[in-house]
Amino acid sequence: MKPATRYTKRGRINIAYQIFGSGPVDLVYIPGWVSNIDLMWACPELSNFLSELSTIARIIIFDKRGTGLSDRISELSTLEERMDDIRAVMDAVDSERAVLFGHSEGGSVSALFAATYPDRVISLITFGIFARRKYSPDYPWAPTEKERERLYKRIEDYWGSSSMGLESLAPSKSRDKVFMDWLASYFRSGASPSAALALTKMNTELDIIDILGAIKVPVLVMQRANDIDVKLMEGRFIASRIHKAKFVELPGNDHLFWVGNTKVILDEMKAFILKIRPRRAYEERLYTIISGEIRPFEAASPSLRELINQIIIQYRGKTVLSKRGGFIAIFEGPSKAVHCSLDLTQLFKAFKAQLTIGIHIKEGAVDESCFVSDETEQFSLSLIHSAKLGEVIITETVKNLLSGSGLRFISSRIMVDPSTAMPVPLAVVESDETNYILDLQDEVFSNQEHSFLEDVLSIIDRHIDNEDLGIELLCKETRLSERHLQRKLKSITNKSPLQLITSVRLYRAKELLLSQEAGVSQAAFKVGFTSPSYFSKLFRREFGVAPSVFVERD
Repeated sequence: MKPATRYTKRGRINIAYQIFGSGPVDLVYIPGWVSNIDLMWACPELSNFLSELSTIARIIIFDKRGTGLSDRISELSTLEERMDDIRAVMDAVDSERAVLFGHSEGGSVSALFAATYPDRVISLITFGIFARRKYSPDYPWAPTEKERERLYKRIEDYWGSSSMGLESLAPSKSRDKVFMDWLASYFRSGASPSAALALTKMNTELDIIDILGAIKVPVLVMQRANDIDVKLMEGRFIASRIHKAKFVELPGNDHLFWVGNTKVILDEMKAFILKIRPRRAYEERLYTIISGEIRPFEAASPSLRELINQIIIQYRGKTVLSKRGGFIAIFEGPSKAVHCSLDLTQLFKAFKAQLTIGIHIKEGAVDESCFVSDETEQFSLSLIHSAKLGEVIITETVKNLLSGSGLRFISSRIMVDPSTAMPVPLAVVESDETNYILDLQDEVFSNQEHSFLEDVLSIIDRHIDNEDLGIELLCKETRLSERHLQRKLKSITNKSPLQLITSVRLYRAKELLLSQEAGVSQAAFKVGFTSPSYFSKLFRREFGVAPSVFVERD
């Protein structure tokens, strides 16, 4: 029986989730690519698999933002935002610690989550995952550029149809028309063609190889020997990079875990879950660290230092070292650290001073949230000295985790790690002179989840019933030119400002209809539509059903 679908919010984004089962441990399933948690239950093979798992664990499943039943306001999301989604869902169901089960693309965020929040993870189980999606001589299992281009073309021309080659994901089911029809429908309901394409291109740029060694929780890596989508050697490589990971090679060629030899997969998972006892606490975790150097030193007045600290806090960071010439702060992820750094450099320009920032990611002692080790300080100094005055420079490891962040990089350099004498590739973050600057007097300053997108969504919410809400008003309130607003929103959400406004209006209308606070016409007027018929047309296009039918079905 399909469990009830519930929603929790991460900032202003609604995340859809379900919980079922009553086992002694929690298991969070992080699906690959796109998903739809309602449609999962229309597939007997998948529903049976999940139901069998629920005999030993309480199962938590969700659709990541931009897919399935979760808000599709943004078609792009960073690994960091996906980690936030996992935490939001775990918090919503009072899950302090859980087993993470990541499939395919879901393995990337699962791995980063386990390294960043080890005390919230009992163990990590993966199936058919990849660490990089772009071929290189040192990672020959990944698709070549031509292979990725062919995939982009198939998604663009044949999304969710029999011509897309979906049988390669489940060769054992290729002659099962009912299953293949469901799989095509599952993908179509999980994402629009443009969202699927944007997500696929974003995955091409991801690279989690350098953080695999920071995973200290117990790990089970499962891989089918002849999987067409993710090669066997790739699974072996990933397992070899993770401390004491158990690697299990399975016969077969299906990329989907819920078809083929599912019993052996369930047996492996059950044995692993029941065997592991969670550690009380971990001594190390993954941190993103920014170090800043102020020029001239005299510009660092107490009032400016207080502003620096408040902006760092706003991005969920923490200042761990402050001295006359600069500071060091730690963050839970690279995207927040970089966007914070760009705001800080713009702030300094307003004070006729310059701030040079270096950002790297490393495994450190949990206590390092209160102090800075000599090794961290030495590396940070070397990183800053590799930058020019006023630049934000990052290591390649940080850059590889920023896919979907909307950031651009304009040059590459090499520095030498002072502790290992090894070369460290670097990149410079492109600084937009009209980068969004915080209004330090605005109430939004106290918002701990600040981001440019959050602020734009807040502006839309405040004016949602105004039929004249458009680019002009957004430009005025964000203090950006139309060109820069278009570029910034497109890079972050893959939508134009008008498309974003329409999406927000439709999702707010959907909330009104779900809560039965308004009928179809009332909901349309409340979110700024002047024509109920036009609203109904757009609603059907977005959700695949007319609003009147949606109300009756709910």
